[in-house]
Amino acid sequence: MNKRNIFLSLALAAVLQGQAVVKLTHKGSDYRLTVNDEPMLILGGELSNSAATSVADIDSVMPRMQKLGLNTVFVPAYWELLEPIEGTFDFTLVDEIIHQARQHHLKVVLLWFGAWKNSMSCYAPEWFKRDTKRFPRAMTANGKPLEIATAFSPNVLQADKKAYSRLMEHLAETDSKENTVIMMQVENEIGMLEAARDHCPLAEAAWKKEHAKSDEEFQARAYARYVEQIAGAGKKIHHIPVYVNAALDSRNRKPGEYPSAGPLAKLINIWKAEAPSIDIYAPDIYDTGFKKWVAQYKRNDNPFFTPETRLSTNSGVRALYCFGEVDAMSFSSFAIDKADRATTAPVTAAYKMIDDLKPILLKKDLKRWGLLFSQQDSDVERIIRDGDNILKADHYYTLPWDPRAKNGTPWPEGGAIVIRLAADEYLISGSGVVVVFQTSSEAAQANTKEVRGEDGFIEQGKAGSKPATVQKKFQGQRLGIVSCDEVSVRKDGTLSYIRRLNGDQDHQGRHVRIPCGEFKTLHVKLYRY
Repeated sequence: MNKRNIFLSLALAAVLQGQAVVKLTHKGSDYRLTVNDEPMLILGGELSNSAATSVADIDSVMPRMQKLGLNTVFVPAYWELLEPIEGTFDFTLVDEIIHQARQHHLKVVLLWFGAWKNSMSCYAPEWFKRDTKRFPRAMTANGKPLEIATAFSPNVLQADKKAYSRLMEHLAETDSKENTVIMMQVENEIGMLEAARDHCPLAEAAWKKEHAKSDEEFQARAYARYVEQIAGAGKKIHHIPVYVNAALDSRNRKPGEYPSAGPLAKLINIWKAEAPSIDIYAPDIYDTGFKKWVAQYKRNDNPFFTPETRLSTNSGVRALYCFGEVDAMSFSSFAIDKADRATTAPVTAAYKMIDDLKPILLKKDLKRWGLLFSQQDSDVERIIRDGDNILKADHYYTLPWDPRAKNGTPWPEGGAIVIRLAADEYLISGSGVVVVFQTSSEAAQANTKEVRGEDGFIEQGKAGSKPATVQKKFQGQRLGIVSCDEVSVRKDGTLSYIRRLNGDQDHQGRHVRIPCGEFKTLHVKLYRY
């Protein structure tokens, strides 16, 4: 037995003995990631594409990621640098990534930039790129070759699988005890560009045999089968969770205008049938309509997990929304290493809040909701029905006395996690939101909206003002606020009091609110009268 096989045998034995394990488990639609028997919520950031191409860059970036409050860094592993000469492998960069991550108490998700990165074969080795006869390219219908290795070539598959498998062997040898690398992404944003499907001779031969319903479905099956070979081989060597990510079919583009046939929401069933080794299908969200994309990827058979979102000052509240609304497993923004402090500060604040809330969020029996509001939302108000309680939530700038509500200032997004701790008791953790509490009978009888100033009195006497609407006799009970406290959360999930906010800060018991730009956790107790 050679040295490498001995290492692999020892690594496998360690896993079988339960010394170190990364598990993705689920009961129904509830998914949980555990690393070395500890449950984990991934508070991540993805490095820019070239951030890990040298030891010096890796050594520079990892300490900064820790300071930003991340617990996980998404880092590319480049085929061209891993196997610069065919059959000769260099793990210097991978080893440095792992070393620096351990030094700074970070976990790593490795992104395999193999045959495809954003559809293209730009990170394939030189020896692969130059040998187009052995490793043929995809083609358009008119025979134009593309910078995309064809998924129909056995040679392409075997070369890619060999390199990926060797990487997994190395991880088994060096990381099976600590599990610094907790997950693998196979390829990156797979999909055909310029055409809905591949038309090279190998693809045309397959097309004649398969009789697919559409070009995109045909190509999706080919990509999924290819990825299954890669992921399945890797899992036999080092069994950690594996996912694929999708560039979205947004802006009314046609297949080929967006990366056709990738793991899109509309194609997940096809991918699942052809690639059972893939654990998660993940969206890369860069377009408008954030909540819409989140909803498409949270399924009973798929946890919500995003490796890439557009990084902005709104990223913090979007993370809160995901962990509250769809019980997210991961949130991560792209190119976080290139951003300035003003952009990353909301992410750091939100991640601190989510990490503090972790012992509560992991209690699957507690009801929770996510809030996310933007100026462009058509449905700014969110109505949460919790038994007889109605929670009406809005953007903070819907309050009339803040000058930024009306002076043309662009609204930052507001968002929060709402958690029901007990009957008439809630946690609201977020920024830029206001929440009103009503009984269902009270809400049903509310047929007028009163505009109030900061002093709490209805504005009167203005020219053209209408007299108050005569209302029927009130029936039932109302919800009042016993207390609204700003709190922090201890490691054991208990609450630590900071200050009481029963005055101006909750509009004398009319609502609870968190201003834009501030990240707070509020503990709210209610009563009926």
